[in-house]
Amino acid sequence: MDTEDNQPEVVSPVRRRSRVQQQDSVESSVSVEEPVPIPPDLAHRIKLRAKELKIRQKDRSWAAELVNDFRENLLRFLKNSSDQPLFQSADFLTTGSYFEKVKIDVPDEFDMMLKLPVPSRFSTTKLDAGLFYRIDLTRPTRSPIKDFLLDDRLTLSSSKILTEMFRLVRKFLKTYRVLDHRCRWELNRKKPSSPAVTLSLCRRDSGGEELISVDVVPALEVQIWPPAVRNGPDVDRWLGTKLRQEIRSLPCYFVPKRQKGRKLSEDAKESWRISFSHIEKKIITSHGNKKTCCESRGTKCCRKQCLMLLKSLIEGLKRRYPKELEDLCSYHGKTAFLHTLSTRYDDSSWAPQQLPTCFLQLVAALQDHARTGSLPHFFVHESNLFATSMFPRRAQEFLVKVLEEQMKEGLPLLRPPPLLPSLKIVTIGSEMNPEELPEKSHPLISSDWLKLILVFVVAVAFGFKFLCF
Repeated sequence: MDTEDNQPEVVSPVRRRSRVQQQDSVESSVSVEEPVPIPPDLAHRIKLRAKELKIRQKDRSWAAELVNDFRENLLRFLKNSSDQPLFQSADFLTTGSYFEKVKIDVPDEFDMMLKLPVPSRFSTTKLDAGLFYRIDLTRPTRSPIKDFLLDDRLTLSSSKILTEMFRLVRKFLKTYRVLDHRCRWELNRKKPSSPAVTLSLCRRDSGGEELISVDVVPALEVQIWPPAVRNGPDVDRWLGTKLRQEIRSLPCYFVPKRQKGRKLSEDAKESWRISFSHIEKKIITSHGNKKTCCESRGTKCCRKQCLMLLKSLIEGLKRRYPKELEDLCSYHGKTAFLHTLSTRYDDSSWAPQQLPTCFLQLVAALQDHARTGSLPHFFVHESNLFATSMFPRRAQEFLVKVLEEQMKEGLPLLRPPPLLPSLKIVTIGSEMNPEELPEKSHPLISSDWLKLILVFVVAVAFGFKFLCF
């Protein structure tokens, strides 16, 4: 998943560019860009892969129906649950690539933040460059949040909140029934440093194959941004000062994620990480320099297609080099994408016919960030996602090398994969429409049905042979 939950923790400052470099960046974004000649076969491959990345409608409908039913029933359960009052006033906030409409290939991952209320009087103490915080109440309280305080009765415990979230979801699953009776939800083990309660939608047969993964992340909704991020993202030239002010008026969220590392301090063990997933969703939705960009009657652009292509390339790199690029994640690509949009902000620079050129420029931008070891967090500018403490220099150099190889070889990892099977479980029967049949055999079709079909075909063949004699 490409939300902030997948990004590395950051502790070191970013190396700043000189004023001359910044000025050159601004001037280059305003000037008319000369298209770079691209081999026709490479341009065709990029365009073809962009079309292949789109999720099939039948997969989208089936997955959305199951996930929405899960979310609505879980929320109803929490509001009616009397054993934990804090969660009775919770509400969901949908985030992540699926809801940003940049999910690729299949809708198999969903993110949702469970908003929890916090008292109006509290303080935040920065634990690093501005991503991780300790949260303290300014005075003792009798509100439901009192059950999640440390012994000092002021510091809010991230581990207690997450543990209670696990307990409530586990209790909910004991009585919940999935709409599709052939599937069941399973609660995954808690991952170290993960702020999410992760569930898998699995088949009841065939060894419990996972079809969909859902991350439920409890989050504290806070109206006032901490000083380290109070200026907000630099989007004035791109999206305008009005939208920047609108973004600044939105709340920010803190998710229960502890810092990585050994011998952590007590504060680090109970740390909260600031999250802007909802604002990233808004920015990617309102991505144009002009308000009408990509609207029904507006000018179209290729921004989202470029991000989806970059996600596909990163996934391909991680599959081929799992050890060498273990620290690489889609959030690195998303951050490079947002920085690129803020400098190449004119809509004409992202015309649909320029898709191959724009994508290759985005790949070059990620490569440049890795080469310089500097990828500032888009909202927390003092934090560097390519800090060597979290993304080793050897891994950065390897990333630069493999990206160069991909460019020289014509992006072989971007070639369309074999036809992906439908995500939806298919049952052969009278209730099925002919249009819903898969193009080829599919692992989600029951093996018992396949055996019956095979017996039927053999019987027909022998019958026909007998009639011929």
